[in-house]
Amino acid sequence: MTALLLLPLLLPCAFPALARRALDRLAPVAALWAITLCAVVLAGCSLAALGAFVLIGLLKMPLFAALGELIQPLHTGSDLIVLPVAATSVGVLSVCGWSLVRSVLRQTRAFRAARTEAGLGPAAGDLCVVDSPRPDAYALPGRPHRIVVTTAMLRSLDGAEREALFAHERAHNEGGHHYFLAAAEIAAHCHPALRPVRATIRLAAERAADEAAAACVGDRRLTARAIARAALAGQSASTVRPDFAAAATTGPVPLRVQALLAAPRARHRAGRRIAALLLACTAVSCVAAAAGTVDFHHRVEVAQGDERP
Repeated sequence: MTALLLLPLLLPCAFPALARRALDRLAPVAALWAITLCAVVLAGCSLAALGAFVLIGLLKMPLFAALGELIQPLHTGSDLIVLPVAATSVGVLSVCGWSLVRSVLRQTRAFRAARTEAGLGPAAGDLCVVDSPRPDAYALPGRPHRIVVTTAMLRSLDGAEREALFAHERAHNEGGHHYFLAAAEIAAHCHPALRPVRATIRLAAERAADEAAAACVGDRRLTARAIARAALAGQSASTVRPDFAAAATTGPVPLRVQALLAAPRARHRAGRRIAALLLACTAVSCVAAAAGTVDFHHRVEVAQGDERP
């Protein structure tokens, strides 16, 4: 049982490397969906495993064993292993919960500040222009969705580049990329090994928006130039936007520009292999968490006298 519950805690350690390979081998939109969904499932499985360890430790204590109506000792590994693991799990869950709450509060404040700033400028449809010396542009979720751009950023680009930039930001809102970024942030607070995946998911979202913008304006070179110039203009500007508000100036811009300028590659066979690896890693984690939980439930019922060993 203990070995099964350890798998959901260990498998996320291999996921960042798999996620990077998936982004290289899959189309950006497919990579965005696959990486995000697998990261969320892996995070949930790791939380389930930690919760099971905590319950095992609690039921080894006489008070909680009485509350659980255990008439026999719960058959598990040695208390010298189970109790320290349970105590460690409590600490890890506490740290994860506290860091997640802090992140939510910080992101909420940043979102409110960004919405307030966007409301101060003139709007034309979904486009909101903010008078600011800071070159910046980003997709702001909410009701309604907004594309926020500062006057300094507008001065940094010519007319065609502006249209490419706006198409990029509209692709973020239309694709709901803020949901993917928020899910990546939550997963990162559930397991430390999933923290590097945030950058991969953000890059996947930017790559997806890059491709959508290139298709919209019909010029990949123009889109690459607009992104490069916008990133160069905004590289030293401080922003008030939340992390889940996607922006064309974020991520490894040289890699994105290179991907736009390069000819599209065939990814069918390599993409299927890396997708299979992602699914296998996630499936093993799910099966291990489910099997460990079911086995733990069976042992509890045996200790309660409801079932035979």
